[in-house]
Amino acid sequence: MANTILVGAQWGDEGKGKIIDFLTEKADIVVRSQGGNNAGHTVICGSTKYVLHLIPSGILRAGKACVIGNGVVIDPVALCSEIEGLREKGVEVGANLFISDCAHLVFPYHKVLDEHRDLKKGSGKIGTTKRGIGPAYGDKAARTGMRMSDLVQPELFSSKLKARLEENNSILKALGEERIDFGEVNAAYLRAGALLAPMVTNTVVYLHQALKEGREVLFEGAQGTFLDLDHGTYPYVTSSNTTAGGACTGSGVPPHRMDRVLGVMKAYTTRVGEGPFPTENEAFGGRLHAMGREFGATTGRARRCGWFDAVATRYSAMINGIDELAVTNLDGLDQLDSISICTAYTNRGRTLEVPPSDARQLAECEPVYMEMPGWKSSTEDARKFGDLPPDARNYLEKIVSLTGAKLGIVSVGAHRDQTIVL
Repeated sequence: MANTILVGAQWGDEGKGKIIDFLTEKADIVVRSQGGNNAGHTVICGSTKYVLHLIPSGILRAGKACVIGNGVVIDPVALCSEIEGLREKGVEVGANLFISDCAHLVFPYHKVLDEHRDLKKGSGKIGTTKRGIGPAYGDKAARTGMRMSDLVQPELFSSKLKARLEENNSILKALGEERIDFGEVNAAYLRAGALLAPMVTNTVVYLHQALKEGREVLFEGAQGTFLDLDHGTYPYVTSSNTTAGGACTGSGVPPHRMDRVLGVMKAYTTRVGEGPFPTENEAFGGRLHAMGREFGATTGRARRCGWFDAVATRYSAMINGIDELAVTNLDGLDQLDSISICTAYTNRGRTLEVPPSDARQLAECEPVYMEMPGWKSSTEDARKFGDLPPDARNYLEKIVSLTGAKLGIVSVGAHRDQTIVL
């Protein structure tokens, strides 16, 4: 399989968890390189549903190693809870999980600040998950954050935590929020640190040694391209680099060791939270929600839904250098008479082939649609491309051709075997 970076080509929630799980069969190591427990990957194995937030989806495959890289921000208490939940379901988590000693920590004050800031924005809110991710990355950039290496040194950790709480409690007091108790946080985090300590290591050295040995690595992206801090629909973005470059900075593996970039996209488009969404269609979204589809794995929020946006996805392919595409949720379109595809935007009399970088301008854009016939039959049992109805094949070929990358995988359901490899 070679060393593969997997990225979300849209606004996240593209079905990356299932594709990662599928690809892990041929990988040796799966690396998570950015984000925090604000992301959620759902994987269904047989009759069991797993929702993963910090641990790479590769953990569900026996004999595979998983790495949480230096670019991730970690809530250690949440991570311990996730480990416990997996173990209760019979999943091995221990010697197969490696956590970067340079990964930064998320604290309760980050969560309070996250929620407070978003609520203060009123109608201009971002729609954060309130998991403290943005403020934790803020501390990292300000060089005031604490890392996993601190957590596994109890005396050092407690000393640093006391200083950080003194500063942040004064901020919380000024905002009218309650103080956070040192003793309570210190005890909970030290308990988590004791459990996680055997897994904490220099993951850069571990990964480079693995590459020397010829082991194949899959880099698991969280969120999606248009939530990237630099390239997304700012400020309606996350606080890390969700594009392919983030896999390098968030793991310590250089670009020349990467062999392929695989972009995951839905056969339509969704996004969670606030921000511009040119192809949003409430009637289409309502139909998907009525089918029990498109609810967030992390928050449970109903996702906003719309038609496939070739303008955005084409730009995503450019930013990430996408070699191949994995198209998911094709089965969500099975019963439609006609399907719309956005091929361009119009804005104030101009036709746009790429999305504006300014979120306000993007919100003003009107999609230009072409129509394709639906296939009005189930695709869930297809296992080869030729098994798909002709109109489904035509639709896939059209949306992929509009992005400039080639088709590699088609998913027609949540289960592992509902996957077509071209």
